[in-house]
Amino acid sequence: MIDLAGKVAVVTGSGRGLGLAYAKALAAAGAAVVVNDIDADVAEQAVNDIEKAGGHAVAEIVGVGPTEAADRLVARAVDEFGRLDVMCTNAGILRDRTLKNMTDEDFDLVIETHLRGTFTCGRAAAARFREQGGGGRLLLVGSPAGQRGNFGQTNYAGAKAAIAAICWTWAMELARDAVTVNAVIPVALTRMAATIPALREVTEAVERGEPVPPAMRRSGFGLVEDVASLVVFLASDEAAEITGQCIGIGGDKLSLWSRPAELVQAVREGGWTPEAIAESFQPVFGSTLQGARPAGGR
Repeated sequence: MIDLAGKVAVVTGSGRGLGLAYAKALAAAGAAVVVNDIDADVAEQAVNDIEKAGGHAVAEIVGVGPTEAADRLVARAVDEFGRLDVMCTNAGILRDRTLKNMTDEDFDLVIETHLRGTFTCGRAAAARFREQGGGGRLLLVGSPAGQRGNFGQTNYAGAKAAIAAICWTWAMELARDAVTVNAVIPVALTRMAATIPALREVTEAVERGEPVPPAMRRSGFGLVEDVASLVVFLASDEAAEITGQCIGIGGDKLSLWSRPAELVQAVREGGWTPEAIAESFQPVFGSTLQGARPAGGR
């Protein structure tokens, strides 16, 4: 059994959905948890549920993004429980539009919550980890959309792709402080998944209490509780040597995402003219070009 007794975690956006599953699972494993949401009622209900199950939790009602919000979350953990060991940056919103229809506000709101919220909360947590010593865990929540794009999600996919790059960067920068940084790439049948037409019917069935079809579980679609298992593992001492990874989980499938890498290269003495590129591009690169494809999940 993985034991997180004595550890303290902050989970942003944990009043509902995946974040709530993460908070409950961390608490069930023994961690004290700061539940965060912008909705006070759902945050307090989450705290009540955790405490009724024998766990320890408090709620901090604030929208992530601003530095002040991140500082409040870290301070609440320290004031209530004496320390901070885990920061899970889960909070997010959707404003899906195709490029021609996406407004500045649609873009900015998603970037503020997902990307800036990850940055400010991660920075605040890292500062606390250094101050108290002993390392820590940064668990950044990415998405398949950030790994390979998704139609209608310029803002969301852009933010999640940046989070993957942040994961790799912070893993290098924080290694000397014994802080591990990993990105969870979740797939679960949530309210967010229900916005995908192909998943609406099965998501509604799951919400009614029906099981996820076995074939879907094998392909990587499951419940929020399935994803929470990975969060608990990465928060534990058993994951002390794992850092800088984007790890996918959903249903019955656990996966490791690759980092972008050069597929093919060509060298031309003296450099490349436009004409030389035109002459060589298809013969050299044509067979390895990567076409656009749907993300298949968020």
